[in-house]
Amino acid sequence: MTEWTRAEIRERVEELGKWFHNLDLRGVPTAPDHFLGDYPMVKWQNFASAVPLDLSGMSVLDIGCNAGFYSLEMKRRGAARVVGIDSDEAYLAQARFAAEVLDLEIEWRHLSVYEVAQLGERFDLVIFMGVLYHLRHPLLALDLLREYVVDDLLLFQSMQRGSGTVDDIDDDYPFSEWVVFDSPGFPRLHFVEGRYAEDPTNWWIPNRACVEAMLRSSGFEIIAHPEEEVYLCQASARVPHLELVEVAGTRFLSSGEVA
Repeated sequence: MTEWTRAEIRERVEELGKWFHNLDLRGVPTAPDHFLGDYPMVKWQNFASAVPLDLSGMSVLDIGCNAGFYSLEMKRRGAARVVGIDSDEAYLAQARFAAEVLDLEIEWRHLSVYEVAQLGERFDLVIFMGVLYHLRHPLLALDLLREYVVDDLLLFQSMQRGSGTVDDIDDDYPFSEWVVFDSPGFPRLHFVEGRYAEDPTNWWIPNRACVEAMLRSSGFEIIAHPEEEVYLCQASARVPHLELVEVAGTRFLSSGEVA
């Protein structure tokens, strides 16, 4: 373990650029002026009780790990193995440094959510928070998680906009039915063509009904809803009309036959 002074930590934190996660690195905060406050700690405190306090013997995958806040928390809870992946090398550099300073053994990989099959293994707990709405293909991502990496539990979070009500949806409707689609509680993904909150990667923002429907359709049973945007899910059977297909060397889930 390297013995870091506070001055050395502070200098390295500044060298690694702007941090989105405010981490406490031996008394040095990484994002003390975060616009959301002490983030993500302020959010984590609202649903931390939904995750087992003792993760001994469990494996954890943190997708879109950013600077590693949740990976670090899972290791503190005794997880036997924690793997954090992100498509941004700058975030991974921050995560590696944070884990080194805090003397926590975590594996970091440069992968996107669409590449999780490359990990070649399943995990007891998969964390998928703050990622869905940044994806052009959000349902594909959930399908890939269920197919390749979630063995038991999924901790999920997405920004939500629109109605917080959830309608009881029938399994089928006649072609003549239009009214149901105008209901605030019908599952709805809002597409952002330009930017939202000055972020060009905010592509799809679901309402609550849509989040829950997407999770179910990809093969996840919601077992807890501890915070407005957070769900704890368990792997269950996928919707039977979905099947894995391969297109141009990439496997996708599709509802139709492929020639």
